[in-house]
Amino acid sequence: MPAQQPFTALCRLVAEARPHPDRADLHLHTTHSDGSYTPAQVVELALRSGLCAIGITDHDTIEGVAPARAAAAGTGLEVIAGVEISTAHQGRELHLLGYFVSTEDTALSQALEELRRRRVERFHEMIERLREQGVSLAETKMPPEPQALGRRHLAELLVRQGKVSTVREAFLRYLHDGGQAVVPKQLLPVAEAIRRVRGAGGVASWAHPPDRCTREHLSELCDLGLGALEAEYPGFRPARVRKLRAWASELGLAVSGGSDCHGPDSAHHTVGVRSVSRAELDALRTAAVIPPARKNRT
Repeated sequence: MPAQQPFTALCRLVAEARPHPDRADLHLHTTHSDGSYTPAQVVELALRSGLCAIGITDHDTIEGVAPARAAAAGTGLEVIAGVEISTAHQGRELHLLGYFVSTEDTALSQALEELRRRRVERFHEMIERLREQGVSLAETKMPPEPQALGRRHLAELLVRQGKVSTVREAFLRYLHDGGQAVVPKQLLPVAEAIRRVRGAGGVASWAHPPDRCTREHLSELCDLGLGALEAEYPGFRPARVRKLRAWASELGLAVSGGSDCHGPDSAHHTVGVRSVSRAELDALRTAAVIPPARKNRT
């Protein structure tokens, strides 16, 4: 964690913020994927924010859920088992959030394990591409955590090796979208990902839908079994939130939302900065048990 932004200082800032006793932050990452906070630290920040529930949604892994639940035991904070899955839809990458999934489901676990295996292969392929560009890294072995390797971990490795000064510089020089060192991710077809989430007893939500998202796109995903839409997200303007909420209502979808916190790097993504109400959380929970009815699709 960056020395200039120690965890204790951030805790003080969060403690001074207005508590949200009836709010839930359902988009949080930990050290089990590309987050800087351990599950226990995420829980502590959520408690200091006064949240009623959090969703641990690491990329392509559910391994952070159990330690978060252990840290929250006896506090009254609900920790929802979630995951953010890298999927493909119509030739584009689409991130899918799964909520209330069973951490014991074999089919989902196997699918996520394969995605993580491909992440490791991709990581080393990008190291080789860097070497071909004259950037050789002496250290290539990563610790047991994180479970899901990504570009950020490679950027941090470049910083540790003294090849760049900051993670931002690593992305600007080598790891930006389309960069010469970047290898495309292995993506799960969105229909299969939704099926795996639903098979594990969960509900699937479209994460941070981009501006190009239309009602028609959303309707197509509904036909595949999508059960929710992330309408509350940092950077979404009020008009955008209203439109997404209206589409969700028209199509019979539940609403999800959260900070997408990965650590202390951005004040716009601190724990609890975006959230959904307790009533919306309950509706999402119901959608995991009884998929919402589709309506007014045309």
